[in-house]
Amino acid sequence: MEGIFLLLGSNLGDRENILAQAIVALDKNGIKVVKKSSIYETAAWGKTDQQAFLNQVLQIETFLDAHDLLKLILEIELQLGRVRKVKWGERIIDIDILYFNDVVYQDSDLEIPHPGIPYRRFTLIPLVEIYPNFIHPAKHISQKELLDNCEDNLEVSLFEGY
Repeated sequence: MEGIFLLLGSNLGDRENILAQAIVALDKNGIKVVKKSSIYETAAWGKTDQQAFLNQVLQIETFLDAHDLLKLILEIELQLGRVRKVKWGERIIDIDILYFNDVVYQDSDLEIPHPGIPYRRFTLIPLVEIYPNFIHPAKHISQKELLDNCEDNLEVSLFEGY
């Protein structure tokens, strides 16, 4: 199956506006947003003593390969004020590549599909919203099936400001 999916996340500042700024920055750099999920609010995952996150999944089209897309994403994060301090710490913006078509790939800089997908409802719920039947290329099951089997119990709710 074809599809490139990104996860946007923010838990600092005007979170909703930061997500919108990230989408604008992607567009300005030639990344076409094909579909976007609703915005969801979730308690912080991993490091829980911080403000809740807003998350949104985008399906995109790009002529970039996965590594060039990663470089662009890291540049956009920096432009929007991302500072990497603590793993799973608070951040103004986080953009993750979830899937890059049916690619299964891993090196020291990039792992596709994103390894956290099966374990995080805040990723699976917006994925299921926009493409429930997209098949995980390594696990060979749909996003809906991944969500049904996910043991994460953090509440994920539609963002009221949306």
